Amino acid sequence: MRVVVALGGNALLRRDEPPTEANQEANVALAADRLAPVAADHELVVSHGNGPQVGLLALQAAAHPELPVYPLDVLGAETQGMIGYLLTRELGNRLPFERPLAVLLTMIEVDPDDPAFGDPTKPIGPVYDEAEAQRLAAEEGWALRPDGAGFRRVVPSPAPRRIFELRQVEWMLERGAVVICAGGGGVPTAYTTGRRLVGVEAVIDKDLASGLLADGIGADVFVMATDVDALHLDWGTPRQRPIARIHPDALAALAPSLPAGSMRPKAEAAARFAARPGRRAVIGALTDVTDLVAGSAGTVVTTEVDGIEPAAG
Repeated sequence: MRVVVALGGNALLRRDEPPTEANQEANVALAADRLAPVAADHELVVSHGNGPQVGLLALQAAAHPELPVYPLDVLGAETQGMIGYLLTRELGNRLPFERPLAVLLTMIEVDPDDPAFGDPTKPIGPVYDEAEAQRLAAEEGWALRPDGAGFRRVVPSPAPRRIFELRQVEWMLERGAVVICAGGGGVPTAYTTGRRLVGVEAVIDKDLASGLLADGIGADVFVMATDVDALHLDWGTPRQRPIARIHPDALAALAPSLPAGSMRPKAEAAARFAARPGRRAVIGALTDVTDLVAGSAGTVVTTEVDGIEPAAG
């Protein structure tokens, strides 16, 4: 099968962990442990988030006020190289030497008039306490929103429209490579007057971008690996229960009620991808990724079921 696995930010940096190289290397090694068996049996494309990393780079750039601030598209490209290197190294340590791996710098087109530019929702960078968040909002002009017990910077997250490197991804898959691409939702770009491509100050949601990627390369299975075991009904209440299987239409109807910066784009991406019969999208824990690919864990999104099937028990 042709499989696309979108790694959540927890695969690279867990919540409240210091963003050190050692922590990120350790987390990537754990992700590679789970991904290697999938790569052994299937064509594999891996995408990943970059929220903590791109936010950290933005903070580092702000430490030099005498220099122009690097825009988010450039910082996003930098994170694709850094994270792609770590994933390639660790997967290469677990796969046969002759299995090729490739990291592809990936540009994605967005609409410069997307309403997301007026309503930033994508969290990046570390978690701040309330006092620090208020200071940064006043001094830097950042938008910050609640995230767990603290606050994080949020930036525009326009919808992805087109991935420019689809042909390259398919070419490499046909030659047996494991491909790492569309990192951080891809580098956001847009066309100006005269059809000139420019970078955009935004971060594209990696699940929506990965869903577009999975659709574009004709994947059979699209997995969103995160830090929860499944999509849940009545999340955070005594009635909370995991969903075993759900029809894409039912998931599309449920999506607007989910958190905008986290589970909602996963639901939207899964519903779009799985709407075509014969395809399967799955949302679940990275630790269960081989079972997610097999459809025996997480929340499976498929046209083979009517409505919503809660998990047994």
